[in-house]
Amino acid sequence: MIPARSPDAELYRHSVIGRTPESLTDIYREDVNIAVWQRQAPHLALRDAQELAKNRSFNGLRCAIPTQKLSRVADSLSEISPYPYLQADVQLLIEMFSCLFELKAVGLRLTPLKNAMCPKFHVDRVPCRLITTYRGPATQWLPHHCVDRSKLGTGSAGLSDQDSGLYPSEAHIETLTAGDVALLKGELWEGNEGAGAVHRSPAVESGHTRLLLTLDFS
Repeated sequence: MIPARSPDAELYRHSVIGRTPESLTDIYREDVNIAVWQRQAPHLALRDAQELAKNRSFNGLRCAIPTQKLSRVADSLSEISPYPYLQADVQLLIEMFSCLFELKAVGLRLTPLKNAMCPKFHVDRVPCRLITTYRGPATQWLPHHCVDRSKLGTGSAGLSDQDSGLYPSEAHIETLTAGDVALLKGELWEGNEGAGAVHRSPAVESGHTRLLLTLDFS
């Protein structure tokens, strides 16, 4: 169950970054809106990801997986079965995500991207989202104390993030590394209203493909 914020708690949030998967459990802390497992993804999974990104017939995988069927999750991932090491890593993350939040179902998107999917900084209207990049540049985010949230969305008045005053300088932008597993608290996490993790998709170099996995409550 997602805990509620006490009425007198301040909105200040920060990130937690660790070298073990246990770091992800810190997302339950009231003062945390980003938890990162800074890992070295399995080499063979990254190799599979590189091969999948080259497959022009693969347009992405999107599905909802009931957790009572996790023992047969490979059936939902059959489209990537020719890439068994990548499939195994995705399955591991699904199991971890569903266990951490005691979910009835997990929403999965595995997406090849040739352009930035969400190029402007934003917050997600979800309770919490898992993000990992298997190939290409990884997600960028802003520390909570560096954001002028009045400049998000229409508050930017059509200006770029850099020009709108959303953040003090480019030096404040943090970037995940391919392979990192991040949990980003959204605006629908009870008690986290107005403190959703601010993040964006990175630019993708021309001629290259980024492979992104996201998991959501479903």
